[in-house]
This record gives sequence, C-alpha cells and structure tokens, in this order.
Amino acid sequence: MHKSLATFSFAAVIILFISCGGSTTTNNEREGKAQQDSDVRKIELKAPQGKAIAAFAEGCFWCSEHIFEAVVGVDSAVSGYAGGTTKNPTYALVNTETTGHAETVLVYYDPKVVSYEELTKVFFTSHDPTTKDRQGPDRGSSYRSILFYMSPAELDIAVKAKKTFDDSGMFENAIVSEIMPLKAFYRAEEYHQDYIEHNPGSPYVIGVSIPRFELFKKTYKGKLK
Repeated sequence: MHKSLATFSFAAVIILFISCGGSTTTNNEREGKAQQDSDVRKIELKAPQGKAIAAFAEGCFWCSEHIFEAVVGVDSAVSGYAGGTTKNPTYALVNTETTGHAETVLVYYDPKVVSYEELTKVFFTSHDPTTKDRQGPDRGSSYRSILFYMSPAELDIAVKAKKTFDDSGMFENAIVSEIMPLKAFYRAEEYHQDYIEHNPGSPYVIGVSIPRFELFKKTYKGKLK
C-alpha cells in the first residue's frame, strides 16, 4: 500500500466506523424504502457516436464517480454493478456478496481528449489496488478492484498498466486488481447517482470520499477540470 493511502484508510476506519453500504442503509431507512428493482437497469454497452466507454471497480462507486468525472475528457460516469452473474442486481442484493458483482462506474469519455490508457492511470492513482476485497472502510467482494476491458487492445493496455504500476514502487504490496471483460453493466438505483453532489453533508462523503478525492488530485499527474 502507498504510505499516504495507508494513512487515509486507517484514519477513515478509526474516525468514522462507517462504510459506503452502512451509510446508504441509513439513508434508505430515513427516506422510507429502498428503490424498487425496476430502478436498476441494464445499460447497452454502446457509446454515443464519437465517444467511448470504459468501466472500473475501485471500491465505493460514490467516490469513483466523483473522481472520474473530474478528469478532462470524461463526459460523465454512471454508478452501477458489473463483474457478476446475477441479472438485474439491486444494491441490497449486491451487498450480500453473493452476486459476484462489484460496485463499478461506467465512464463515458471523448477518446480524442483522453485515452483508455490514461483512464487506467486514473484508476491506479485513485484507490489502493493492493487490498483484496476491501477499499478503505468498505469490505467485501463488491468493493474489489477490477480493470474491465472491451477489446483485445484494451486487454493489452490493462495488463501493461497493471505491470507498470506494480513495478513502479508506488505501492508497498503487490497489486491484486482483477482484469475482466465487461460483459454487462447494470445502472444502480437513482439515489446512488451523483451521490456526493446531492449529499455533501454525509459523514461518509466528508470523512472518506472527499479526502480520497483530495489525495487523488495530489497523486494524479493528468489534466483535471
């Protein structure tokens, strides 16, 4: 683990004793009921003309969405679920750690401005890829680290990026990120979308999401909005 990431993860656990899932459960109880299954839908893996898509899993998707949307060339990021076998998964079901899905963001971007290769750099500098089934205070296979690819060329880029960062000395431990083909992506319930923007006062956002974003800005060498 990178020393600064280790400090952040430890502080997040000690100060908050809260997780992405735990915070959402509280919100759901306060609002009444969780969103219905119909709110979760499968997204066609086809980018708009002149654009491209890519998917990354790196812990709580609230954080990931906020990070990728800050990158120049990224149009938007959608929070959802990928990497599993269960069709039309809900947040509650994914959190049972039985679906195989991980919290994932589907990134829509302009390949003329930012490349898939550059997005893999965003991926590796925005979380700790050395902790298996865990990211900060969030634990379970649904929070595991995954680089998704959609073509042989992207697979090659993902493999090379993982090796480059593994050999860089940035992390004290070996990278455990999985590399998987993106076969399906399911949009998460609407209350997850742009969560940080709509819930700036959330303890999780204040104690975990924002510090993670600020650390990313110090670590990442690319262009941000």
